[in-house]
Amino acid sequence: MSSGPVYSKGVDISCNPPQEISYPLPKARLTALAILPVVFALLGLFLLVDAVTAGESKRGNDSVSLPDIEPISAIPLKVDVNWDKVALGEKLFNDPRLSHDGFLACASCHQLDQGGDDGLPLSITNTGEPGVINAPTVFNSAFNFRLTWRGRFRTLDDQVEAVLHNPMEMNTNWTEILPKLQADADYTVLFSRLYLDGIKGKNVLDAISNFQRSLITPNARFDQYLRGRRDALTEDEKQGYQLFRTYGCAACHQGVNVGGNLYQKLGIFMDYFAGRGKVTEADFGRFLETGADSDRYVFRVPSLRNVAVTAPYFHDGSVSDLEEAVQKMGEVQLGETLAKAEISLIVKFLRSLTGEYRGRSLDME
Repeated sequence: MSSGPVYSKGVDISCNPPQEISYPLPKARLTALAILPVVFALLGLFLLVDAVTAGESKRGNDSVSLPDIEPISAIPLKVDVNWDKVALGEKLFNDPRLSHDGFLACASCHQLDQGGDDGLPLSITNTGEPGVINAPTVFNSAFNFRLTWRGRFRTLDDQVEAVLHNPMEMNTNWTEILPKLQADADYTVLFSRLYLDGIKGKNVLDAISNFQRSLITPNARFDQYLRGRRDALTEDEKQGYQLFRTYGCAACHQGVNVGGNLYQKLGIFMDYFAGRGKVTEADFGRFLETGADSDRYVFRVPSLRNVAVTAPYFHDGSVSDLEEAVQKMGEVQLGETLAKAEISLIVKFLRSLTGEYRGRSLDME
């Protein structure tokens, strides 16, 4: 496990890479990948229709009739990666020399002993000032169908390279990075053992991507429940899961990552920004990538894996309390005013999504 963020100036800071990670896929699978959003959207529509037909009177009652299809899949217990490259990638992930002035490392924003994020509303840039967007957890991000809140990248390598070049983040380039690594005897040996052409930009990206693909958190109690251990959840947590499905949360939050597999507008039934205040450029979401008015305020749906340990929430980091986050999403996304008891039950279910990293639970309590 990472020992935590690496800094050179003795300042507790974090960078500003809200980007999330995904497996780089062979070209032969690109067609299948292209239709995944459609598949998940259809699944979401089915679940939403089922939630509507369930009826107000059935919510929170043990007699709720759930659809036969299970919307959430368990995280695999193992991941197929090159573990020698994982070790090299972890070393690079924690190395501040990958930034221009040695101020930031990848681990500055993605602290693996604290939920895989930085715990800040807006991550800190390489100038030490707050950035413009919240950095989500790096854990399980390999399962997301697109990377970053805006879905800007399809592959891990592209996303990592963009962070290295981003003037607000690492603010560097290969001409600057490679001589630093080539001057390190340990890196020279490690790269020569794993790559025929040694220290090259593409090999740096490959090593980091292998490490980040290894950052899965299996064995959450909810996953144990899915695998057949019916006593892994309390009765309150089971009832919370019923509410989660009946109200339609699973229309967007499903699949192995309980999200991360489609786009959705923030503020379907209510203006999310009305109570928050001034709209910033970062709030425009997918619109910044496509320029289409229909993509204004549209974001890639975040994963709810380990959500209990990854506050603050949303792209703007504006909510630090999970109960409040559930209440707000009920209003703006579902058009529902959830009772406090219902929110409490849903949160209990969400806490069961906290998994393990390298055999240790991420639960900080």
